[in-house]
Amino acid sequence: CSVDDTLKRLEELKDIKVIRHSKNSGYGSALKTGIKNSKYETLIITDADGTYPDNIIPSLIEHSNNHDMVVGARTGEDVNIAFIRKPAKWFLNKLANYLVQEKIPDLNSGLRLLKKQIVKNYLGILPSGFSFTTTITLAMHSDGYNIKYIPINYYKRTGKSKIRPIRDTLNFVQLIIRTILLFNPLRVFNPISFSLFLLAVVKITYDILKYNFHISGSSIVILIVAFQTFLLGYLADLIVTTRKK
Repeated sequence: CSVDDTLKRLEELKDIKVIRHSKNSGYGSALKTGIKNSKYETLIITDADGTYPDNIIPSLIEHSNNHDMVVGARTGEDVNIAFIRKPAKWFLNKLANYLVQEKIPDLNSGLRLLKKQIVKNYLGILPSGFSFTTTITLAMHSDGYNIKYIPINYYKRTGKSKIRPIRDTLNFVQLIIRTILLFNPLRVFNPISFSLFLLAVVKITYDILKYNFHISGSSIVILIVAFQTFLLGYLADLIVTTRKK
């Protein structure tokens, strides 16, 4: 449901099936519709704005037999990412790397090879917006799938990007944390509970030294919250483990 000439140009091509939404539901929604209506097991997604080197697709296919997903990582010699987006991209990658305990060269590349049978398992949690690729990356890393990253160039965009740097960065942070909570909640809860516990110890020590062994109510509250967060994390982990089984 693009407002440009996308539909017209696609309909001029032969031997392809064009599916049109009745309303613009977003990037992820378009991908999910394509996945559901696809004929083959091996799927490839890419963007149509001229940024990705689609001539690299045969290289993706070469690695498809031994890998569950093959991603064109934008780490080549010619990578044109707007400077204003680089700090946010760096932070999001570091956060994702910590939470999945693996190094992810490119968190949300739009050029990748997917296996339909695997992606279908995640359709229920894959969002309809730009965060589709981020979510499938985190989900498959968390579940231990074999993922291959191939360095590619990333060219200057044809047309205007719809990414909103500040708002979308905050949304991506929320998305990353929420996705990891679905697969490995201890990676989120443990650091929070440990930090609160350290804060409680420091506060209690201060109270003892400052007020002659009188511990304030705020110190007790922080300690209780730390303990509750710890228990909540393990409860979430038990739920996730049971769901996977």
